[in-house]
Amino acid sequence: MGRTSQRKGRRGEIELSEKLSAYGYSVAPGAALSFGGVPDITGLPGIHVECKRRECPDILAALRQAETDAERFGDGVPVVFWRKNRGRWVALLTLETFMELYRKQQA
Repeated sequence: MGRTSQRKGRRGEIELSEKLSAYGYSVAPGAALSFGGVPDITGLPGIHVECKRRECPDILAALRQAETDAERFGDGVPVVFWRKNRGRWVALLTLETFMELYRKQQA
């Protein structure tokens, strides 16, 4: 990954952290240039955040990465947060993960 992409990704992590903080959560972006050594964002209880800030990410690869990292870090349900240029942030998760969350909410 080039330096420009790394900077854009880091800016995305900081921006998403600020958005989540505005919802009242005490979150923080991971360490700069950690190369996967720490989660992208911490402090959202029960959710493993995989942050993608690019025009056309490989969504399936991002979901696989989120699932793998959620297992490795043991920090919750894998969710990819993604935003393209001038777009809104969206949260992406598998149907199985959605149904797991939905069932818990219904209980």
